[in-house]
Amino acid sequence: MSRLPRDSHHTAAYVTPAGADWLASASPSPRGVQALWAQHPAAAVALPCGTAFDVVSMDALFGRRVVSRLWTDGPGSGPVAAQGGRVMLFATPGTAQRLPALLGWEEWGAAAPPLLCYGWGDAVTVPPLFPLDPAPAEPASAPRPRWLVAPDVRSPWLPGPEALLWACVRAARTVGSDHGATAVTSVPAVFPG
Repeated sequence: MSRLPRDSHHTAAYVTPAGADWLASASPSPRGVQALWAQHPAAAVALPCGTAFDVVSMDALFGRRVVSRLWTDGPGSGPVAAQGGRVMLFATPGTAQRLPALLGWEEWGAAAPPLLCYGWGDAVTVPPLFPLDPAPAEPASAPRPRWLVAPDVRSPWLPGPEALLWACVRAARTVGSDHGATAVTSVPAVFPG
């Protein structure tokens, strides 16, 4: 896959039809996912990782620093979602297995807040295709799952483990010792949605 130029900031607010096709391609039943979204575009859907993408989930503040590093100093990012106080970076398949080892090898695992890596055998709940309006009875402060950088093409560029390692190390340097020593883990579970 080709790299994005530094100045091409793709920040779609909603998922385009081509982006929805790419997301659905992760499912064993892409047509079923597309049919669900055709009837309920505001539905959040659990999709398996490991074929079309892996996901690296991190604390929201650290995640925003990593995304910022990817855009200002690096190649940019692929799709990025915010959900449950965490940022979910979509990455190349295989990243979930390799990134924790790279961070450990570089001895930065303890400097970064916990990273949850979802790869082959895991699933994540992706935000709805379109931003949702808050429900009338829901407090305005309750964060809803949303796309920070929505999928907008059929084959989005996704960062690999090396690009994410680079961005995590630089983000950890800016954090310094604000966070306690924590481990980077690979979690075989469904991301809570």
